[in-house]
Amino acid sequence: MPRVTEEYRAARRGEIISAAGELFARNGFHATSMADIIAASGLSAGAVYRYFRSKEELIGAVAESALGTADEVFARLLEMDPAPSPAQAVTTMIDHLMTNVARETVEGVDLTRIALQVWAEAVRNPDLSARVDAAISRLRSRYSEVAQRWQAEGHLPAAADPAQVGAVMLGITQGFLVQNLLMPGTSIEGYSDGVRALLGEED
Repeated sequence: MPRVTEEYRAARRGEIISAAGELFARNGFHATSMADIIAASGLSAGAVYRYFRSKEELIGAVAESALGTADEVFARLLEMDPAPSPAQAVTTMIDHLMTNVARETVEGVDLTRIALQVWAEAVRNPDLSARVDAAISRLRSRYSEVAQRWQAEGHLPAAADPAQVGAVMLGITQGFLVQNLLMPGTSIEGYSDGVRALLGEED
């Protein structure tokens, strides 16, 4: 029997995540069943359940695919010298989310639509809540790293808590995602201008 390679496993897993992401974005979390995902993936039920035991696990995997690209953005920001400002970090992340994550991460699926559904479902689903908490805490800690560097260069008061500054930066980012989905007139450029003005970095 031919040996199953890691590349093969990764490809099959990616196919399942792509199928799930497309259905979640189009039909919503509750209206999508594991049977729907299995059919859309073109794989057998056994193959799908070999990689994902539940719909909640698939939601986590779809979100994780977006989070990985966010880590790459933060890595670049933290390599900058001098340190990026909070406004620069937030606007860079918003631009990245809308340019890459919203449209390209999972076969052209807008993952921000899924994020909004996941946040709502996490309020009532303990298992999903734990997954969301881990993902959001990770992003918040990355923003906190940016704030800590900005503080170390003397741009934030010594008494400021970088963890709380990071929490606010994340909140501004999430606010854009929500407004962009619920208010069609929201623009990246206009919102970014508002962020820079609010944080004292007007052009």
